[in-house]
Amino acid sequence: MARYYDGPVSDHFDGTRFFDPHGAQPRSVVDLIRWRLTGTRPSWPDRWPSPFSDRPPAEVSDKSWRISFLGHASLLLQTAGLNLLLDPVWSERVSPVSFAGPRRVNDPGIAFDALPPINAVLVSHCHYDHLDLPTLSRLAAAHRPRVITPLGNDAIMREHDPAIAAEAHDWGDRVPLPGDASVTLIPVQHWSARGLTDRNKALWAGFVIETPAGRILHVADSGYGEGYHFRTASERHGPLRLAILPIGAYEPRWFMRDQHMNPAEAVQAFRDCGAALALTHHHGTFPLADEAIDAPERALVEATAAAGIAPEQFRALRPGQVWQIDPAQTAVANMQRAWRKRPRPVNVVSSAAAYSAATAGRTGRSGSSTSSSCGSSRRLSLRSILSR
Repeated sequence: MARYYDGPVSDHFDGTRFFDPHGAQPRSVVDLIRWRLTGTRPSWPDRWPSPFSDRPPAEVSDKSWRISFLGHASLLLQTAGLNLLLDPVWSERVSPVSFAGPRRVNDPGIAFDALPPINAVLVSHCHYDHLDLPTLSRLAAAHRPRVITPLGNDAIMREHDPAIAAEAHDWGDRVPLPGDASVTLIPVQHWSARGLTDRNKALWAGFVIETPAGRILHVADSGYGEGYHFRTASERHGPLRLAILPIGAYEPRWFMRDQHMNPAEAVQAFRDCGAALALTHHHGTFPLADEAIDAPERALVEATAAAGIAPEQFRALRPGQVWQIDPAQTAVANMQRAWRKRPRPVNVVSSAAAYSAATAGRTGRSGSSTSSSCGSSRRLSLRSILSR
């Protein structure tokens, strides 16, 4: 049996396998077989090309964020001289073998040879649609980046190619990056495996990326669960300007619920973590589950509308599409968020006497002015909003 990590027992490692104290165990192999035999997977097109193709600059020198969506869970973040790849996959399939398994239906949003110099790579866990060994070998040969990953995944990488400069870290570890940035590994509700005998023998993680322009919460794969990890993210790491959240591979719910959020849960996670903006991923490239290729984006439109979230606050991109975010944009989004969360006005009472009685206990006197007392206590502080 594979063993990727030897270390002390902790609150999320029992000496052999990792676990999430606030999460759920992954479904069994029997459940996997049941899903494969009884699932009703809709037919995806053989090709679903994106109309976009990005050719990024060598770097972004200012504090703005340039985020290019490469497809599925792969993104390129450029800011303040940092070129950071997230879960890069350029392979045609995400599978243990090259001749079978889920095959991409669109090309990566950036051609590999068009990449800028890559400083660092974040790899969230060892599932094949996130840890792509051939891509990491290509990056090691062409760019020699640092590869930051949770405990145990470094052993998988080094066994494949010793040239991959893998660094393994635990939940809570903060790792400095170029461009006056850093990344902290955080718990998410998921699991890991490369085969049938190594389940949860490597750790999985989300990331809080700190940059001069603010913090980004990047969640590669996660179930929503009770929402614990999302509610505590900003409490532990500070206010978030952007949340990058998965919205695909969620059907059937009986099987996927504990490991993959659906779009409605992603919207709730966005609200829980308190980020100003959100960007989706984990959809539209590899057929991994039982929803249609465009179902995640359609469901996201419904979920954001129901939650009163503007489309420009929670965006879904196609491969090769770019989102340029500057601090002013996040400040506006924070004002919109604060407006949604504003205290609701008290109900108007029909009797002046009843109103005086109702407010006397709060103001210390009866007959106080509704405009002055309510307005001053409920007014939003623009300084506090912009400071987020």
